[in-house]
Amino acid sequence: MKDGVNGVALGVFIFFFLAVTVLGFLAARWRRAENEHSLDEWGLGGRSFGTWITWFLLGGDLYTAYTFVAVPAAIYATGAAGFFAVPYTILVYPMIFTFLPRLWSVSHKHGYVTTSDFVRGRFGSKGLSLAVALTGILATMPYIALQLVGIQAVLDVMGVGGGENTNWFVKDLPLLIAFGVLAAYTYSSGLRAPALIAFVKDALIYLVIAVAIIYIPIKLGGFDDIFAAAGAKYSKAGAGGLVPAAGGQWTYATLALGSALALFMYPHSITATLSSRSREVIRRNTTILPLYSLMLGLLALLGFMAIAAGVKVKNGQLAIPQLFEDMFPDWFTGIAFAAIGIGALVPAAIMSIAAANLFTRNIYKDFIRPQATAEEETRVSKLVSLLVKVGALVFVLTMDKTVAINFQLLGGIWILQTFPALVGGLFTRWFHRWALLAGWAVGMVYGTVAAYGVASPTQKHFGGSAKEIPGIGEVGYIGMTAFVLNVLVAVVLTVVLKALKAPDGVDETRPEDYTADAGDPGVSAELPPATAGSSH
Repeated sequence: MKDGVNGVALGVFIFFFLAVTVLGFLAARWRRAENEHSLDEWGLGGRSFGTWITWFLLGGDLYTAYTFVAVPAAIYATGAAGFFAVPYTILVYPMIFTFLPRLWSVSHKHGYVTTSDFVRGRFGSKGLSLAVALTGILATMPYIALQLVGIQAVLDVMGVGGGENTNWFVKDLPLLIAFGVLAAYTYSSGLRAPALIAFVKDALIYLVIAVAIIYIPIKLGGFDDIFAAAGAKYSKAGAGGLVPAAGGQWTYATLALGSALALFMYPHSITATLSSRSREVIRRNTTILPLYSLMLGLLALLGFMAIAAGVKVKNGQLAIPQLFEDMFPDWFTGIAFAAIGIGALVPAAIMSIAAANLFTRNIYKDFIRPQATAEEETRVSKLVSLLVKVGALVFVLTMDKTVAINFQLLGGIWILQTFPALVGGLFTRWFHRWALLAGWAVGMVYGTVAAYGVASPTQKHFGGSAKEIPGIGEVGYIGMTAFVLNVLVAVVLTVVLKALKAPDGVDETRPEDYTADAGDPGVSAELPPATAGSSH
């Protein structure tokens, strides 16, 4: 590890940071609409993005600082088990090809801004809608915090902020500045800011990965030596070498499947999706987004390279930034660090917007001020987006950084419990709203309690996301077990409630709404969501 501040890398990092900051504020003038005081404009970019803008936006949204820092860090620490992120991003695209176009169509038809808007309209239940909204906000908070951890990892390796004994304010000042800039241009430009910055972010990421996958192996003697060094480390640690032990295969498979089911339940994924201008844009994106999975597979190999390069860090999340500093020339290290930093800013902005939209539409308007105007909705959403980022910042500054990924995995357990209401509702109205709410509650309680009981070397509680599956005896992903319980409760209670003729909510959607496109008669993003089915 180099001593002091890496001035060249810091200079390059600051250059790119300033460049995207300017882009973030200029985005307010990009594709400016006549009426800027609506969530359609501030929170969804006017629902006007085409194929390539949507591709970059979704890529910037889904492949984040978590990708750059935590995935290779997991491989650096645990071996091939960390590769679970690769198969789950392969599994997810065939699934979303079936349901995302339907969600886009019905949302465009009725002016839905959030998934909770759809759930309320489909099942006629503000209670179920509130459950989905609260889950989305809870799951998003640690995800935003993880992006800030990514920025902090880069700053730590560059030597910015001083050592551990430095005054806390001086040490965290660079992160506070980055946070302030992010908050300012998100407030000003809304979703247009991350959409514009995503072009720079993805270009830098592809450049860094292409160089790293060629340059670093050459310096380390080739992939044979890299895999040999990694295999030796895992064997010495009793981890069974490069291949996960038989006992970990259930965990690997269930974590990959559960993560695939959960990915597009996150509010920020849906926000980026609904910003598209047509149904066909969504279909095209599900076919070209797997290019990012190829990039992810190459990126994951950096964990093995860090082992072969002899990188030694106390916090595994610093392994890849440290690898870049050790192996690259200082000027290219700055580019790599800029890719990680910007890779945190883009998703953090989208996530805060998505969480703010959920609060505004499905808590503030539904329960606090039903008469709120479009302008008032936009103002509240802007303010809440700031509060969400402040909450994430407090998390990063007050808690051990190593727990960030575990809390993000807990968020994955939570958000998976909204799958039956959202995806189930896109294809059938058979489920009863009370049964879905009960299933959600069972999944949330079981998932949280089970995760609370998992310990790790650094945490007494919430130390992981895997536990023995009741009745099977194998260790698996807690989120999938909770999801199965959720679905079982929803199915059984639906049968019972229908037999008892319990009152069902009013469905404000029609079958043709799920295949409508932007040019179809009667389809308008300007229409506010109807309120016909919004009873409890």
